[in-house]
Amino acid sequence: MSPRIAVVYYSATGNVHATAEAIAEGAADAGADVRLRRVAETAPDKAVDKNPDWRAHLNATASIPEATLDDLTWADGYAFGTPTRYGNIAAQLKAFIDTTGGVWEGGHLANKPVTGFTSTGERHGGQESTLLSLYNVMYHWGSIIVPTGYVDYDIIHAAGGNPYGVSHIAEHGLPGKETIVAAKFQGGRLARITELLTALRAA
Repeated sequence: MSPRIAVVYYSATGNVHATAEAIAEGAADAGADVRLRRVAETAPDKAVDKNPDWRAHLNATASIPEATLDDLTWADGYAFGTPTRYGNIAAQLKAFIDTTGGVWEGGHLANKPVTGFTSTGERHGGQESTLLSLYNVMYHWGSIIVPTGYVDYDIIHAAGGNPYGVSHIAEHGLPGKETIVAAKFQGGRLARITELLTALRAA
């Protein structure tokens, strides 16, 4: 049976969205059944409209289903993506995570592999701290964190060398080839590990 992967993300102007698509593709290429889900936009329209790129991206991705708790109970493994906000995860993703108490208490999040990815404005804008902050949630869930590591050093090095998860520098524009390749690798790694763990649990 194919592992089920939920790729859940928040993206304001498209960088995290592009990475999420690549992770979803990598997981699908590895044989996973994938749900790509964006979390709801919680910023007021007044704030969004001040940034044309933000509004354009929100409109362009309106057809992507919003994440629900059902997506988490359905999935065997997760990939969560967020831009950095002051070295931490975006409020929009945090708002969704804060609704997971019931499924956590029900044991639906435990022992499932999870990985994270992010984007920052600057090279030292908080990429690692954002992913570590995200993983703090997963410790509480009892999930199994699956970082990129340096399992394939060349791929991860070419994408910036972040062993915690794929990260992108937004000032360089949308993610380039190296980041996309690394994101597909990350999605494939998550899918393969999820498949192994799911099979072990079934046995």
